[in-house]
Amino acid sequence: MRLFRYLLLLFLLPGPATAATDLDLLLDTAERHVRLQTQGLPGKVSITLGTLDSKRLPPCSALEAFTPSGARLLGKTHVGVRCLTPNTWSVLLPVQISAFGHYVTSARPLLAGQPIQAGDLNVLSGDLSTLPTGVVTDPAAALGKTPRNSLAAGLPLRADQLIAPIVIHQGQTVRVISKGEGFSVASEGKALSSAAEGQIAQIRMASGQTVSGVARANGSVEIAF
Repeated sequence: MRLFRYLLLLFLLPGPATAATDLDLLLDTAERHVRLQTQGLPGKVSITLGTLDSKRLPPCSALEAFTPSGARLLGKTHVGVRCLTPNTWSVLLPVQISAFGHYVTSARPLLAGQPIQAGDLNVLSGDLSTLPTGVVTDPAAALGKTPRNSLAAGLPLRADQLIAPIVIHQGQTVRVISKGEGFSVASEGKALSSAAEGQIAQIRMASGQTVSGVARANGSVEIAF
């Protein structure tokens, strides 16, 4: 009889409040993942997590967050959380990610092929998550480049709309600088193709060897070791 009363008491006593703790842990796991993955975003990042009914999820002692395939961690999106043990399940948690910072717009109509100057640009502030992917956030990244197509005034500029000027032309003699830890060696070669600043250029050296390096604004090619 005493054993029966003891078992009945254990049954009636409230168990540990695991549901709320599990939800807090799930949200914390998701938020830490989002903050880590958005460290490189420009501006001030703000994260607002949604919620879900964790009571419907089996118990879990090890959680892991992940970015769903094809998801963009900016704006209104989702972050995944999966259980590793003792059960196996995964859920998608809604999240709103905002990044407040500067972005560049056209101050006047821009003609295709016309180099962009400082007076052609305006710098505004706002939520970058509401703007197109690849929006230019630093005016220096647009100066000297040319639009692929003519653009109207007041449009946010995207990096893929701009073409960097050609700094190396096919057939020209190019200064090749090989750099490594503690050394820098200069030589010359002939460009096998044209390249804009920052693009990869192929150079044929006097020895006949073909090398690849990064085209620089001064018309040289840099090879890092």
